[in-house]
Amino acid sequence: MQNFLLEILFQISGIGAASGLIYHENSIFLISDTSSFLYEYNIENKSVNKVKLSENSQENAIKKEKLDFEAITLKDNKLYIFGSGSTNKREVRFTYDLKTKESKEKDFSKVYKKIRKALSISEDDFNIEGAIFKDEKWYFFQRGNGGTAKNGIIILDKKTNHVEFISFHLPKINDIEATFTDAVLQENTIYFLAAVENTDSTYNDGEIYGSFIGSIAFDSLILISTQKITDSKKFEGLALYEQTDAAISFLLCEDNDTDSQNSEIYKLCFQK
Repeated sequence: MQNFLLEILFQISGIGAASGLIYHENSIFLISDTSSFLYEYNIENKSVNKVKLSENSQENAIKKEKLDFEAITLKDNKLYIFGSGSTNKREVRFTYDLKTKESKEKDFSKVYKKIRKALSISEDDFNIEGAIFKDEKWYFFQRGNGGTAKNGIIILDKKTNHVEFISFHLPKINDIEATFTDAVLQENTIYFLAAVENTDSTYNDGEIYGSFIGSIAFDSLILISTQKITDSKKFEGLALYEQTDAAISFLLCEDNDTDSQNSEIYKLCFQK
């Protein structure tokens, strides 16, 4: 991956700490790690629709109370939204049906507990940042920014409940390794984001040293490439935007770890 162009494509007010996004039918669906709403940004009329996922949905939740939405994916015309699992409050999953406009909440603590047990990883080091569903299996992207630095892909087989973990070591900046912040599957390639943050905690933020985009072969789960795309931003959301014979482009969102209620959506384009 080389010869890329990174530019701001949209500026959206009213949404802070964007942590994941989906591009679907000329809308961008966004989640925030400080809010338990789902946001729909209509590109044509530049409007934001705020979707209440539960009766208790709130914005700007304090850190110890937030659900910490970090992963969103589209499956069977439904959006699946996952809490990071880094505290008890964050062990939830919501689904939102794009057709019926109905949402459902599920306690995901048993699933996360099963994964932690299989990985021999503590609650303090557990941090789900991305999710992909393919062939009756969930692929969860564990961000290894905790003390044990377990960075990799968790594979959960829906039929057998078998859990497998594939470890990934990514490039370093200032002797700190990049760790997963999101991923998307396109054809037979996983494209992922990874950030370098000066912290060994899944709970506390640290100084940002930059972000990478990379690719993994889906069939073998072997790392193909990585490319540094910024020295200062923590990109946490990735979605396919456009693909032609000549180029591929993605939408990215940034969690700037501030109280700002504005989000910038970036376009990242690579020439093939």
